[in-house]
Amino acid sequence: MRLKRKDILGIEDLTPDELERILATAESFKEVSAREIKKVPTLRGKTVINLFYEPSTRTRTSFEIAAKRMSADAVNISVSTSSVVKGETLKDTAKNLEAMRPDCIVVRHSSSGTPHMLAKYVGCSVINAGDGAHEHPSQALLDMLTVKEKKGRIEGLKVAIIGDITHSRVARSNIYGFTKLGAEVTVAGPPTMLPPGIENLGCKATSDVEAALKGADVIMMLRIQLERQKESLFPTLREYSRFYGLNESKLKGAKDDVIILHPGPINRGVEISSEVADGPYSLILDQVTNGVAVRMALFYLLLGAAREDAVV
Repeated sequence: MRLKRKDILGIEDLTPDELERILATAESFKEVSAREIKKVPTLRGKTVINLFYEPSTRTRTSFEIAAKRMSADAVNISVSTSSVVKGETLKDTAKNLEAMRPDCIVVRHSSSGTPHMLAKYVGCSVINAGDGAHEHPSQALLDMLTVKEKKGRIEGLKVAIIGDITHSRVARSNIYGFTKLGAEVTVAGPPTMLPPGIENLGCKATSDVEAALKGADVIMMLRIQLERQKESLFPTLREYSRFYGLNESKLKGAKDDVIILHPGPINRGVEISSEVADGPYSLILDQVTNGVAVRMALFYLLLGAAREDAVV
């Protein structure tokens, strides 16, 4: 059945039951992408607008492919070539887009809370594709799907999230998601990249990376968000890599069957070595594959679901 909500604005707002429903629906849609003809008629006649105020490769392409595989019309708007550069406000942009009667607007913006504000202005569904350093719900969902697919469960797992926690919307959404489904989450990074009070989200926090990695079932590495930093928070990239980057030596402290995630883009040799990123424990490309299925599920549950059975 459809989710009893108009928008997907963050993992914080979703219940464990809703998270499980999205993951189960996404799993059912993975088969579509394995077909010779990768398309179902579920959202024929629906229109999805991708409104991205920030650069994106994986997320924007994934949302577009997801819409098209469900037979929806996908329209991509690049802010650099839109009326925004002429001074148009977000509210005016939203109202003009709504006048064209889309069914869903997927928005990415550098300011936290933008999707929430947009959702108040328009009657169609809004999906948050990343807002500032706040949340990135679809990324967390594809991360959870990847873990559940590999481990068979999320409850009881030890998850270590390493890197620039302060500026990471991915970290926040994953903390909310994994803890709601019963995992134990520890975040780690330089003291200058650990926001005060992060433990209030339900995780543990430490600047000792090796302690965070000890006994971990899942390791998620994050890149340094230089574009969000107003000042340098570490001496050099070499020093950062030495103390906080993941290499084969540090990996020895984790479980033997540990899996490694990264939301991308990867800065090889900084937060993760090539040997680890391309190694047998890495599920980074599986995350990308699962991103399409998760976004198909979001479109289906917001726009197309009418019955309990999944569309095939």
